[in-house]
Amino acid sequence: MYLAIKKVEPVKNFNLILTFENGEKRQFDMNPYLDLGIFKELRDVSKFNSVRLSFDTIEWENQADLDPEVLYNNSVKIQ
Repeated sequence: MYLAIKKVEPVKNFNLILTFENGEKRQFDMNPYLDLGIFKELRDVSKFNSVRLSFDTIEWENQADLDPEVLYNNSVKIQ
């Protein structure tokens, strides 16, 4: 079972602050993904900052997205 994302905030150095449905806030580092496929476009900070909620996960204006399980399992709890 995965936890839905309820809020996303892009921050410096290509990181995301994610709030999950259980109230947990976690930080996700996108840097390891920025050399892969469609994610290369997100090196442009304005494109990276276009991140938004889409159903239970996040999506960028170029339609790149990540599974909420990946986001949860590869992020660090900050609160």
